[in-house]
Amino acid sequence: RWARQHWNGGSSVLLLLPLLLWHGRVRPAGADNTSQAYYTALINVTVLSPERGGPTLLRIDRGRYGQDSPKVEVKGLLVTPVPINGVADRLGCDPRTRFQVPPNTKQWIALLQRGNCTFKEKILRAASHNATAVVIYNNVSSEEPVTMTHQGTGDIVAVMITESKVKEILNYLEKNISVLMAIAVGSRVPPKNFSRGSLVFVSISFIVLMIISSAWLIFYFIQKIRYTSARDRNQRRLGDAAKKAIGKLTTRTVKKGDKETDPDFDHCAVCIESYKQNDVVRILPCKHVFHKICVDPWLSEHCTCPMCKLNILKALGIVPNMPCTDNVAFDMERLTRGQPASRRSALGNFGTESSLSLEPLRTSGMSQLPQDGELTPRSGEINIAVTKEWFIIASFGLLSALTLCYMIIKATASLNANE
Repeated sequence: RWARQHWNGGSSVLLLLPLLLWHGRVRPAGADNTSQAYYTALINVTVLSPERGGPTLLRIDRGRYGQDSPKVEVKGLLVTPVPINGVADRLGCDPRTRFQVPPNTKQWIALLQRGNCTFKEKILRAASHNATAVVIYNNVSSEEPVTMTHQGTGDIVAVMITESKVKEILNYLEKNISVLMAIAVGSRVPPKNFSRGSLVFVSISFIVLMIISSAWLIFYFIQKIRYTSARDRNQRRLGDAAKKAIGKLTTRTVKKGDKETDPDFDHCAVCIESYKQNDVVRILPCKHVFHKICVDPWLSEHCTCPMCKLNILKALGIVPNMPCTDNVAFDMERLTRGQPASRRSALGNFGTESSLSLEPLRTSGMSQLPQDGELTPRSGEINIAVTKEWFIIASFGLLSALTLCYMIIKATASLNANE
């Protein structure tokens, strides 16, 4: 009963785990959806080099509009900051930053390197010199462009690109070769469903739930082991006491002319056979008589009279306060072990015989069965309980494995996408 009550409570907790894992998996990803969406920029660079006999076209595919930038097309002459005190200024963070724009140039685009100051400062610095757009390239060649945040920069277009091909463009600009850039709006990239933040959140939730459920399972099985051990100790004590009581009971051999050989005398209530000469019988304190080979296994198992349910332990004063296990569904194989074939046949028909001499046993046995459910569970009930327990444990283990695999797959996909 204890195991069933505790297991039912614990199984409710295990059934809540999928909902908790699903909740932890979905919510954090949804919180970052809007901030992860961005627009790509398609960039064409035209080099007007007299040495090559005509314009040269370079294409930069991996561009990204800033979060606060207008998503519009723009084109113009590409310009970098002029050197400060003879030192090249690529960053555009110095207050002395200047741009040398050819006269009569209506639209021009500032080319700046990432680093040393915020994106907003770079964009505002170029905007103060009437730049049409600002293109910021990464300071590390292996890094992808990011979605810049530059709130408060007005309607100036801001785009970030990778460092690839920028060195070639800078070489042309240092030689005073004109370079034109055209920026077109690409596609909108939807937000990712699984971010690093959600991965961390799900991982922590998974670990916490695993710790809680593991602790509960450990506690459950420790208590179950203690309960089983206590029950086994009580059964061993009861068995030892029953053997001691059986040793004190009176036995005698039926002789010719004894009342047990009378045809009207009650048969043995266990094997449903009459008493014959030279049969060894056991006389209980309640004066009921049984075959010794029949009643001894019963007394070892139940320590009560099969007829009147008298507790022989109390009657003999061996263990006055120890209750007897009074289960009618006792082990028939143990009773019939070592008995003659005729008696085993009678015992095999124990549940189906309609003999009048068995009725007192049935009536008294059924009337005095305990009602509190504390009897030793039958083997079928034990098998059902164990099967249910291991089924739920296996289901929880499978759920945990699937959740962990999902996390690993999504994390790998996220890293591959970033690469």
